[in-house]
Amino acid sequence: MIKGNIVHNNSLANFFEKYFIHKGCENYWELLWELARTDFKLRYHGSFLGYVWALVKPLSMFLILNFVFSTLFNRLNTGTQYYSLQLIISIILFNFFAEGTMAGLTSLFNKSALITKIFVPRWIIVVASTVQSTLIFLMNLIVIVIFCFWYRCWPGIHGIIVFFFYILLTYLLIMSIAFITAPLYVKYRDLQHIWEVVSTALFYASPIVYPLSILPARYHRIILANPIAFLVQYSKTALTEHSWASFEQNAIFVAAMVTLFLVSLRVFKRLEATVADNL
Repeated sequence: MIKGNIVHNNSLANFFEKYFIHKGCENYWELLWELARTDFKLRYHGSFLGYVWALVKPLSMFLILNFVFSTLFNRLNTGTQYYSLQLIISIILFNFFAEGTMAGLTSLFNKSALITKIFVPRWIIVVASTVQSTLIFLMNLIVIVIFCFWYRCWPGIHGIIVFFFYILLTYLLIMSIAFITAPLYVKYRDLQHIWEVVSTALFYASPIVYPLSILPARYHRIILANPIAFLVQYSKTALTEHSWASFEQNAIFVAAMVTLFLVSLRVFKRLEATVADNL
């Protein structure tokens, strides 16, 4: 696998070297797309099911969790009409967050051959890794649409708009974490293992397998202080219950996400000069 990554990185380096010579380096967005597209194709290269794995992973996780918890929460009479539908929405959204942040964290290290051979703006490599995860997430939206039809749940135009609004905020959160962790991971390799533990903790700290309604109301504010819990909760209720956060809650959350993103850019700009030296 390591040998395959080295060959992949060297071929990318050769491509970008030729690209710079013939076209110059002004068209960064085309470079970004080429990186994201190549990573997406490489991810499922050689597997029997290929791109189908992008759908199989969340579905298999859903089947296990739904089998274990759906009967339990229905018996508890939590008032959640579409538990199974909310579960698949939550899993897909959290997988987007978990895979996007992990891809962003390892992005600079995985493209070390590219970074050390030619100059490519570091931010392009980080963003491209998260775009690759976004492509997988967009494929998984097909699953959500199918489940909505299966359970005869029409979210309405407002619900769909609010859902995509929260998706954009999720991506902003992913980018913020990626910009902070990517240059740090080049020097501190333990960060990957730490983030895996943190991601697992965030999964169970978010209302994914359990409805928020089963917890006492006094704990709701504490749970929703976790950004991914906030996004999961109101994304699934927007699609299934025509309910979402208040204007004040959304305004505070957006302000917090924008602030975090600006801080992450500043951190990344400060650390990116040391990336090549630490590879």
